[in-house]
Amino acid sequence: MADKSEVTKQVSPEMERTAMRRARDRAKAAMWDLDVAVFMFALLTIVVILLSQDIRIGIVGAIAIFGLAMGWLMGWRKGKQVYERFYDEEVSKLVQELKTTVKETVEETIEEKVQKALRERWR
Repeated sequence: MADKSEVTKQVSPEMERTAMRRARDRAKAAMWDLDVAVFMFALLTIVVILLSQDIRIGIVGAIAIFGLAMGWLMGWRKGKQVYERFYDEEVSKLVQELKTTVKETVEETIEEKVQKALRERWR
């Protein structure tokens, strides 16, 4: 991957903000993956079993709160990890789009110059 200083030289601030927004949205969606869902389901199962065994509500509540905090922490950590990867992907896409656009513009300009020269030649 390109160095961050290289990337900022090639990408405008608006493009960088767009990449950050897209990466953040993708990371938020990836936070709550199957691992976290299975963990939360297991927590719910444990809470139901403890309640059915007539365990005091204070103990079950503490276990539930601890489990929810752990689930949130797992999701937050996962989101933080994938954000960097998604950010790099989005910046790479934007740089590639920028290069393609510039290349197409240059090619169109060259083509227009050639057509203009041909028209002048035929006159």
